[in-house]
Amino acid sequence: MLKKAVVLLSGGLDSTTTLAIAHNEGYDTYAMSFRYGQRNAVELQCAKNIADALGVKQHTIVDINLRIFGASALTADIAVPKNRSDTEMEDGIPITYVPARNTIFLSYGLAYAEVLGADTIFIGVNAMDYSGYPDCRPEYINAYQTMANLATQAGVEGKTQLTIRAPLMDKTKAEIIQIGAALGVDYSLTLSCYDPDAEGRACGGCDSCLLRKRGFKEAGIPDPTRYS
Repeated sequence: MLKKAVVLLSGGLDSTTTLAIAHNEGYDTYAMSFRYGQRNAVELQCAKNIADALGVKQHTIVDINLRIFGASALTADIAVPKNRSDTEMEDGIPITYVPARNTIFLSYGLAYAEVLGADTIFIGVNAMDYSGYPDCRPEYINAYQTMANLATQAGVEGKTQLTIRAPLMDKTKAEIIQIGAALGVDYSLTLSCYDPDAEGRACGGCDSCLLRKRGFKEAGIPDPTRYS
């Protein structure tokens, strides 16, 4: 019997590569995506296409509404910053940070893992091409894993020790792309943009697009992204 893992799948480059890694390691993968009020909801169709292409056991889309809190350019009527320099991107926490998003997502993943009897949750966070998000740091992932094993019946009874895997944590965007390419990932299926147009084309100027463009260039791999 294959070991089970929950994989948080946004439809972006990092989470897709993470799913490919989990699949390559022999896990039965259960992908979980979120319709959370994000302005780039087109990413959910990307996530569905990726889940189909990589042969997940099941793909679940969870509906939650983080727009009721706002405070982020991804969940409120706030302009997405464009064409920022590296210095600007490294200066503080950007307005595209969604308060507590990874904590909320991991909590759903934790509940799903306990129901499935899975001992691993994969998440595609990355702290190298650092975008200033506090919930993408190794300290955060380690702390959440400790909490998770105190919070579940399986953990308390000693049946299952949950591990949260963030295999891309210490990788540059170029290294991530090279890993995914070696695993056969079709990056044309992915969307990383914070502000895509109505046809799902990337804006090319947000922080995520800039990091993605540079990653493909440094990896020496053609960028298959559709830009507006």
